[in-house]
Amino acid sequence: MQNNIKYRKIVYPGSFDPITNGHTDLIIRASKIFDEVVIAVAEVSSKKATFPVERRVALVKDVLGDLKNINVCSFEGLLINFLRHIDIYTVLRGLRAVSDFEYEIQLASVNRKLLPDIETVFLTPAEQFTYISSSLVKQISDLGGDVSDFVAPLVKEALIDYIKDRK
Repeated sequence: MQNNIKYRKIVYPGSFDPITNGHTDLIIRASKIFDEVVIAVAEVSSKKATFPVERRVALVKDVLGDLKNINVCSFEGLLINFLRHIDIYTVLRGLRAVSDFEYEIQLASVNRKLLPDIETVFLTPAEQFTYISSSLVKQISDLGGDVSDFVAPLVKEALIDYIKDRK
């Protein structure tokens, strides 16, 4: 890759387990900035996912189906290997709070060490989404709480079905 390349495509990696309104906010905003946004749903081996990767990909596609310049796919392994495979070297990461900042800077630095051409773009979610995380949404849902303000209706239904299936 050449250093003077223009970055017109961006990859937003994550587990999206499940996709939240915070994720959706960042994706919609990125879709206005970049020609193409690739949502890369990670196959998570280090933690138990609520939904299998295929279901998470489907939920992301369903939630964001109106956006014409997004592509949703899954990947496993190192992000940098996925980026090389699809030939996109710009990564989107969200920053909700100061606590995210330290981790995200560390991650961006390691990625740049492993793949010098990588650029990381940070966006902050709209104020009403700064406290939302997938983990928090799952915990609220598991305890019978209403997650309507945090996820799309179809994601809420998927969480309800998941809880029913576990019982």
